[in-house]
Amino acid sequence: MAADIRNSPPIADPSRPGERKMTDAQREYERRRAHKAGMSLDKWLDAKQRQAEAAQPKPAKPPRKPGLFSRLIERANKPLQKKP
Repeated sequence: MAADIRNSPPIADPSRPGERKMTDAQREYERRRAHKAGMSLDKWLDAKQRQAEAAQPKPAKPPRKPGLFSRLIERANKPLQKKP
């Protein structure tokens, strides 16, 4: 009886450390997509990884200090303080 591909354990490519494990069926699917794109499987997986990293949200910049005119207008809108 031949081994069923769907029930085979995931296989990690030793030449690509840190890569998520893929089953034979997943690897074949990605190979077909790479072939359609005219790339090798390694290039396709690298491009896919870069694209996933680029999609990660970038940390927000800290808020900027108000500019000169903003501070002046804010100060002008404050009520005058009486001297004691």
